[in-house]
Amino acid sequence: MSFIVPSFPNPVDEISARLVAGGVVLLATSYVLTGWWPLVAVLAYGFVARVVNGPRFSPLGLVVTRWLRPRLPLAPRPVPGPPKRFAQGMGAALSSLALVLALLGAAPGARGVVALVVVAAALESLAGFCIGCAVFGVLMRRGIIPESVCEACNDLTLRRPAAAS
Repeated sequence: MSFIVPSFPNPVDEISARLVAGGVVLLATSYVLTGWWPLVAVLAYGFVARVVNGPRFSPLGLVVTRWLRPRLPLAPRPVPGPPKRFAQGMGAALSSLALVLALLGAAPGARGVVALVVVAAALESLAGFCIGCAVFGVLMRRGIIPESVCEACNDLTLRRPAAAS
C-alpha cells in the first residue's frame, strides 16, 4: 500500500483558481436553491481534497487542470500557493459545517453558510478577489502566520501586473 504525501502547488495558476471558483459558485448555488444535501457533500469533499493535495483528487480541480485550462489560450498567471491553500481551508471549514448542519436537519443554517461560500467564490471567480488570501495577508502582517510560510507572498514577480489605465 502506498502512502499519499499531501502537497499543494506553489505557485498556483490564478486562472485555474478562478475557474475552480466558478465551478464552486455553480455547485454551491445549486445547493442553496435545492437544499439537496449530496451537493454540499460534494462541495465539502472538493474543498478538503484541494487543501490536502491541490487539484489531484478534486473533481473540479481535475476538470479545470486536465480539460478546461489546457484549452484556454491564456498565459499562466502564477500567484503564491499558501494563501490559496488557506482560502481552500476556509472553504473546507464552511462547507463541512454546512454539511453537518444539513445532516442534522438544520437546512436553513446550511443554506446560509453555503451562501457565504457562493459570495466568496463569486468574488474570486468574477473579480479575482480572494477573501481567504486577504485574510491570510492580514494574519501574516500581524505575525500570526510566519513569513517563512509564504516568502513568495512578498515576491513582487508573483503578483498580478497592474491594470493599464
